[in-house]
Order: sequence, then structure tokens, then C-alpha cells
Amino acid sequence: MGFFDKIKEGLSKTRNALGGTLGGLFNGFSEIDDDFYDELEECLILADLGVDTALKAVESLRKTVKEQHLKTTEEAKAALKQILVEMLQVGDPALNLSTTPSVVLVIGVNGVGKTTTIGKLATQLVAQGKQVLLVAGDTFRAAAADQLEIWAERSGAAIVRQHEGADPASVVYDGIQSAKAKGVDVILVDTAGRLHNKQNLMNELGKISRIVERELPDAAREVLLVLDGTTGQNGLIQAKQFKEIAGVTCVALTKLDGTAKGGIVIAVADSLGLPVKYVGVGEKAEDLMAFEAEAFVDALI
Repeated sequence: MGFFDKIKEGLSKTRNALGGTLGGLFNGFSEIDDDFYDELEECLILADLGVDTALKAVESLRKTVKEQHLKTTEEAKAALKQILVEMLQVGDPALNLSTTPSVVLVIGVNGVGKTTTIGKLATQLVAQGKQVLLVAGDTFRAAAADQLEIWAERSGAAIVRQHEGADPASVVYDGIQSAKAKGVDVILVDTAGRLHNKQNLMNELGKISRIVERELPDAAREVLLVLDGTTGQNGLIQAKQFKEIAGVTCVALTKLDGTAKGGIVIAVADSLGLPVKYVGVGEKAEDLMAFEAEAFVDALI
């Protein structure tokens, strides 16, 4: 099953919610007038694009309709799709893994599916023939390293871990030395599921970043923020704070199959300028999918 089919299936709740509104909107209006735009704005906000992104999309549509002399709501629908695709096309859609080793720091609050996302990503990278090392930097959560170890065994990746409560930066240092010795291709670092308002935990992230910078100054590095798609606008607030403090470079959105608010993907890309590189639409390793903007919008609308 390809990206479009999986996303279409995974976004069924979002599409059903939108279908009753957007579908009715495009079929129910015979002309493109102010009432049409007002209804469209409301539909997009309900799909969790957020007020700012929804207003921006509708304003762009108004401009396109005027410039291209569009007459029918079907033409407006096609134009809206293109506008949403452009909003999503931020940065490179693929992870930067151009050096040996490359480093991916994976961050996010507890409960978003962070460790599972790392495991799925490791499984995919190993299947591509890469040597992958998992670093169990989440030493604060009981059994986090155990969970990561299960994924290491399942995926065929190596793992570096210490005892619970160990200094995360020390674990990362050990992981980097091991990766250098073994010629590892990709280092995936699990970090504590830190609450975004806990300054001491954010300082820990800074410490980890400095060690990576010192030990691997020339390595390609991504800071992948995992967000739970079901949290909607709260996820957007988290992302803003993590971007400021931790230098987030890209986003993975999980649990999109369990929400009617899939529009949050567009809000994250547009309002934060962060590329969404992965979306999670199920439990299996292959259900973490590399993001494709056009297929996503097609499946959404």
C-alpha cells in the first residue's frame, strides 16, 4: 500500500469530518462569494489548521480566484489544494543523512510515541542497508532504555545504554565514541520526554547538543521533534517552544490515524517553517511514512 492509500486510510477521521463540511461547501455553493469564503475559513479551522494558517489559505484563494478569473467552486477546490501543497513544501522532505555518521536527536514530550518512532525509523534505515546505532538518552523514564532495546533487537540496530538515572549527556558521549569505532552510518538519540516548560530538562538538551557539536563537528545533524497529531493546537505551542530552545529542524507527526484534526500538519509547516518529514498512521514499522505533500492534500480533501 503506497503513501496515498495509507494516508487516505489513516486520515479517514479527518476526511470524514472535513467531508461533511468541505464536501458540502464545494457542492452547496453555486458561486464563489463572501459566504463561501467564510464557510471555508470555518471548515479549515475545524480541521485544525489554526486561525492564522486558515486565514492565510483563504486569503491566497481569494487572490487566485481573482487573478485567474475562476468561476466554479470545483475550480476553487483545485486552487485550494495547490495552495495547501505549497504551504507544506518547506525545506527538504528527506532527513539529512549525508555524512558517516549522521546524527538525529529525537525530542518531544512524554506520550507522543517518541521511542516507537525511533524504533520504526531504525527498522527502515537498517532495511536500507545502513548501520544504525540507538542511544538511550532518556534515562529519566523507567524502562525507556528497555523499550529501546526491544526495538534494537527487532530492527537489527546496535544500542548504547547506561543505568536508569545516568547522565544523558554521558550516554550520548559513549554512543558517539562507539559509533566512531564501529563506522556507524546513523546515530539515533532518544532523549527524555521533557515537558516543554521544565527549564532544567531543556538545559539537558543543550548539553547533549554541545557534546554532539564538539565530538562530531562536521556531522549532518537533524533535531526531529515528535508531535502527537491528536493534540492539535497544543502540539503547535509545544513545537514553537522546542524550536526556540532546542533548534528543531524537522517534525514527525504521530497518531494521525486517530484524529479528526490532520490539518495540524499544515499549521506546523506553515506557521513554524518546519518541514514535516514523517507521519505515523498505524502501529507497524512501515506505518511511519516519509511525508509527501501532494498525496497528503489529495487524501485530506
